[in-house]
Amino acid sequence: MVKAVYETQTPTIVVLINQRPLTINYIAENIPAILEAWNPGAEGGNAFADVLFGDYNPGGKLPITFPRSTGQLPLYYNFEPGWHGGTFACGTPTTPLYPFGFGLSYTTFEYSNLRLSSNTINHQGKVDFMVDVKNTGKSLGDEVVQLYINDPVASRVRPMKELKGFQRISLKPNESRTVKFTITPDSLAFYNNQMEWTVESGVFNIMAGGSSTDLKTISLRVK
Repeated sequence: MVKAVYETQTPTIVVLINQRPLTINYIAENIPAILEAWNPGAEGGNAFADVLFGDYNPGGKLPITFPRSTGQLPLYYNFEPGWHGGTFACGTPTTPLYPFGFGLSYTTFEYSNLRLSSNTINHQGKVDFMVDVKNTGKSLGDEVVQLYINDPVASRVRPMKELKGFQRISLKPNESRTVKFTITPDSLAFYNNQMEWTVESGVFNIMAGGSSTDLKTISLRVK
């Protein structure tokens, strides 16, 4: 139906009402805008109108990964080294169609000046991580700032990234704000081969950005 409407050259926006990720390659390649609504409820129509006519600027992010093909499933963002987060489908890229944490709005955001209150901590310590976020577009908008952590060298294989925190902020055009996260031992810990909840010494990658694939990185050493 989407293809038939699109071929009439009628300006088209697709609104998805669904409970799980879909394979929507044709829609993604041809339709200029997609609104993910999930299960919107009785007031969904009013919400659609507010968003589509520009009375409200959406700022949501995907809590799941959208595959390019069902052959990629299972597909997830926190995969381990040597894995691509999903299976291989013949002729299909290994990257997702839309990654975990992805979402667009009527404005854009820029991340800069990643910094730590201390570049080193001990196993019982904590450190503050800060990042500056700027609204670089022309509309008031919300951004969901996401914090990910990676432990590249450990006693067991660790995921390429794990979501450890997020904050939703609202910024006016050209407005900047410093977003702060506190990194604690629990942020860095994992179950080792003896099934002990532990923090190991080494260098951790601390990452922040607007999705799981759009990140800036700084290093933290744990003594």
